[in-house]
Amino acid sequence: MDSTEQLNHSSAGLNSNNIQDALRVAEALRRGCETVIKGKSETIAMVITALLADGHVLLEDYPGSGKTTLTKALGKLIDASSQYAHIQGFRRIQFTPDMLPGDVLGVTIFEPKTGSFNFVHGPVFAHILLADELNRTSPKVQAAFLECMAEKQVTIDNVTHTLDELFFVVGTQNPLDLAGTYPLPLVQLDRFLLKIPMSYVDAETEFDILAGISDINARLENLNPVCTRHEILAARQSVAQVHVAPIVRETIVSIVQATR
Repeated sequence: MDSTEQLNHSSAGLNSNNIQDALRVAEALRRGCETVIKGKSETIAMVITALLADGHVLLEDYPGSGKTTLTKALGKLIDASSQYAHIQGFRRIQFTPDMLPGDVLGVTIFEPKTGSFNFVHGPVFAHILLADELNRTSPKVQAAFLECMAEKQVTIDNVTHTLDELFFVVGTQNPLDLAGTYPLPLVQLDRFLLKIPMSYVDAETEFDILAGISDINARLENLNPVCTRHEILAARQSVAQVHVAPIVRETIVSIVQATR
């Protein structure tokens, strides 16, 4: 089978309409995010790339660099309404040292009136989850976070609860303020597809940010959805069907082998 035949065979389920739809979703999300985040075009593009590649992303930068605002904007731009009341479109977890796994995943509570146990879903049951300052919580909570990021499910009291297929985590951490933090272990970092540093913007961009800082919250609140949950999932399917030539795979393996 020659290279042309391989391409046609590998991308049999992909057509130009699928690609155009995925590009439209990505472009709409990019434009929406750039209405509230200035000077971070590359970061925005990489976050959207991770979203459509069905991977999580870790943003690492100084305080006030727009990490939280970017994730909030993304949550506003996706109409991720669910038929399940316990799954919300966007949720934020502000991690602290005194948190317990149940604060994130949920807990099983005994109801004396009915004599039964009910599971109370934690904030991890969301489509877009902001894990703010993930390195400020204890290793116990970090470990509890592994299953949901890798398998889109949580197991409590030997009962497995499935998360939504869209589930996307944006983790943040501050590389400067290390006091009272718990460095993320390699197994946790492996759950993130991308680790993105968000460096300072130039003086001109910073001037524009300062000029519009008074209405940034209003601009964030006024964001309207530009795509649906279904469109994100369809775009992910299109991305997964893109043909990767054997020589590209060989290059990837060579880089991985050389950097271990």
